[in-house]
Amino acid sequence: MADFLNTLVFGIYPYIALAVLALGSIIRYDREPYTWRSGSSQLLRRKQLIWGSVLFHLGILVIFFGHLFGLLTPIEIFDWLGISHGFKQMIAIVMGGVAGVIALVGATLLLHRRLFDVRIRATSSFADNWILILLYLQLVLGLGTIFVSAQHLDGEEMVKFMSWARGIFTFQGGAADFVAEVHWIFKAHLFLGLTIFLLFPFTRLVHMLSAPVRYVWRPGYQVVRSRNRASR
Repeated sequence: MADFLNTLVFGIYPYIALAVLALGSIIRYDREPYTWRSGSSQLLRRKQLIWGSVLFHLGILVIFFGHLFGLLTPIEIFDWLGISHGFKQMIAIVMGGVAGVIALVGATLLLHRRLFDVRIRATSSFADNWILILLYLQLVLGLGTIFVSAQHLDGEEMVKFMSWARGIFTFQGGAADFVAEVHWIFKAHLFLGLTIFLLFPFTRLVHMLSAPVRYVWRPGYQVVRSRNRASR
């Protein structure tokens, strides 16, 4: 049963999540282009929004591209460049830790603003609130993995995740076996990340796909004016 669940979650579920991410985003953009936006509540608690948004996006971008290049770059390239697995893991721990803390501080400001301001909460959708909560939990799990990784500084644990990612994207059978024996916090982090991909097309996160090019002049943009300017 354990082997079946591991294959289901880390061998099959990734393809379901990525397929929904791709097809769902295309269908939403085609059928509901006017919902393709992040939404705005910038007139309420604007200073907290700016600080939270800047910190959150800065940290998330570093984490995203760190994961992208760290997991999908072939292991042979690092070996050819003379970058040891242990050194790569230390870089990931340091950069990921700093970026994770920055993103978590930003997410805390954004989550507090959205949940504890009555006016903002009243205009927030179920998806708005829960996707932010899931991202917050994902950041907490990600930071939690650092303490486990610090106990395996040889980098071999990271090689397992790189092998798993390459196996998934090259459609290799048995890719789930690479992560079968890793710590539960890594599995939770992977599962929640895949779930966020699955939910991506149904949330405000879709605006990431169109920034900063088509997003700038897309139809259905939202115009926000301050009260003083609108009353002139």
